[in-house]
Amino acid sequence: MRIAMGIEYDGSHFCGWQAQKQDVPTVQGVLEAGLSQVADAEIKVVCAGRTDAGVHACGQVIHFETSAERSERSWVYGANANIDKTISVQWARPVAGDFHARFGAVRRRYRYVIVNREVRPTFAAKRVAWDHRDLDEQRMQQAARHLLGEHDFNAYRAVACQAHSSVRTLYQLDVQRQEDLIIIDLEANAFLQHMVRNIAGVLMAIGAGEQTVDWSREVLETRDRTQGGVTAPPYGLYFMSVEYPPEFAIPQVSPTRLVW
Repeated sequence: MRIAMGIEYDGSHFCGWQAQKQDVPTVQGVLEAGLSQVADAEIKVVCAGRTDAGVHACGQVIHFETSAERSERSWVYGANANIDKTISVQWARPVAGDFHARFGAVRRRYRYVIVNREVRPTFAAKRVAWDHRDLDEQRMQQAARHLLGEHDFNAYRAVACQAHSSVRTLYQLDVQRQEDLIIIDLEANAFLQHMVRNIAGVLMAIGAGEQTVDWSREVLETRDRTQGGVTAPPYGLYFMSVEYPPEFAIPQVSPTRLVW
């Protein structure tokens, strides 16, 4: 039987999603240990998108194979009883054998949240990025338009990114301000390693007046990561949701959902 699950987590406590050989806490490692207890057998999970250390998720989707017969409620509450409280299984359901959390995804959505004020935040310190510069969100939105559509985003990915192709289609890149918060919403068919954080870093430099509005396009056209801006910190990044073909009936996270 193949089971799909929706997961949310506070990534500030983990060394990223992917289980590692070293004895360090990862979301995958904790989740697999908890699910294995529920199934009374070893469980290995596949996720829609691996997140880096410090990155959070509201709508991560996973799947796994199991011969254990449990109700949807038992998978949810059993898993949550056996995992760290910074991870929460939101739903579980059987899916067809051809469902794949990673390769079946057609769109992914991320949100990057910046506290923009002179004084650093406290309560949300590891759930937001902080920039003391006076950022102009309108300049950031103008610069964002250069990145919409299908492009080679090689200049916006990590040097160590292992994706075979750096061509991606960016469907949405919106910047808005809510009092002292600047929120960047992105939607694409897929994302490269550090792509969102590198886009955020470029937009923040433009918003601060350190670069022109056209700099986002100029960086894109170089296809050279060394020509880009500083990679923005991980704490402001949220994996919001994943979209699959409708026949799989995978629940969607509301795009207006609060992230803390």
